[in-house]
Amino acid sequence: MKAEILAIGSELLTPLRSDSNAAYLTDRLLEAGVETIARITVADDPALLESAFRAALGRADLVVATGGLGPTADDLTREAAAGALGRRLRRDETIVAALRQRFASFGRVMSPVNEKQGDLIEGAVVVPNPRGTAPGQWIEVEGRVLVLLPGPPKEMAPMFERHVLPRVQERTAGAVLRTRVLRIAAMPESEVEQVVGPVYTAFENPRTTILGAPGQVELHLTARGATSTEAEERIERLAARLREALPGRIYSEDGRDLSEVVAELLTARRLKIALAESCTGGLLAARLSSVPGASEFLERGFVTYSNRSKSELLGVPPELVQAGGAVSEEVARAMAEGARRAAGVDVGVGITGIAGPGGGSAEKPVGLVYVALAGAAGDAVRRRQFPGDRERVRQQAVQVALEMLRRGLMGLDEATT
Repeated sequence: MKAEILAIGSELLTPLRSDSNAAYLTDRLLEAGVETIARITVADDPALLESAFRAALGRADLVVATGGLGPTADDLTREAAAGALGRRLRRDETIVAALRQRFASFGRVMSPVNEKQGDLIEGAVVVPNPRGTAPGQWIEVEGRVLVLLPGPPKEMAPMFERHVLPRVQERTAGAVLRTRVLRIAAMPESEVEQVVGPVYTAFENPRTTILGAPGQVELHLTARGATSTEAEERIERLAARLREALPGRIYSEDGRDLSEVVAELLTARRLKIALAESCTGGLLAARLSSVPGASEFLERGFVTYSNRSKSELLGVPPELVQAGGAVSEEVARAMAEGARRAAGVDVGVGITGIAGPGGGSAEKPVGLVYVALAGAAGDAVRRRQFPGDRERVRQQAVQVALEMLRRGLMGLDEATT
């Protein structure tokens, strides 16, 4: 089955509100063997909504719409869906009576506008909503299914779990989809694609999607199988081939962040680390200290933005800075060694660069960063030229530092970092 999710509500198209239902539904449907092919947000406009329903039903086997089932004039989901299906709305007095009773239980009289929440599309099956006033609807249309659910997640999720998901699972006949995410750091997306493209394109099941982020590339492998075991076996066959194509480059297949992987390596080896950061301003320390148990391996961090701080706190010779500038291989190396020595630890890291937007030159442009290691993870310096704005440069620099640490701690060849 293929699914499409419609998030309905003009408020979702403003910066003040976001749709959290779609991610939840995508995840739960995937576990049931249903792949979501589109997620669309639509304003409270009758013509737009009707068109969206028609288009979705033309593409997907299952359409789930959330929102627009309230009692106000701009709650138009029922009317638009009925129009798209060419069916009438009928008022179910049983639903209306139950609504009146619900209001009465809270000592309130129901407003007449709430009666529209009892309008059902011809042929619809009611999806009960014990937590709110808007019942959902399940409508079957020539082998396809349209489900209308309320927008509030606390109402929508229980309704979906209890009344919608079991029916969907019956239709998938036990088929399941499983996904695994392979993460690679400090390697451009284009290079990853060039290496793995010939591998994953030979597989129809699993399907592979490549996603790029600052300093990281993710390979999403999604397989379909009659059982979870079969789907996982399909994924593993492809994953094994990808590991061969990218030896030592995949740092996580279980959802762990790169900082978590590095933290586990440092902890397992009983190593302490100290950090000296200039252009990243403590971002590497923040990443590592966000891992639970960071006190086991993270001794201290230095934010040495000025040349004076590099000399006073890390012992970087002033003449070294004067000779090659603060952004240089020599200074990065001295920062890493200085942090290690000052803290009395096993591993030191030094980062210096030009994050921008100003401060660059022809010889040292914005985005130039040097990352250095000293001690038990190896002694190495990497020069990198990163694209993007200030924050992107900083994030990529931290990823390179973490990947250098991972590879150094594992004894992998650092030349490819």
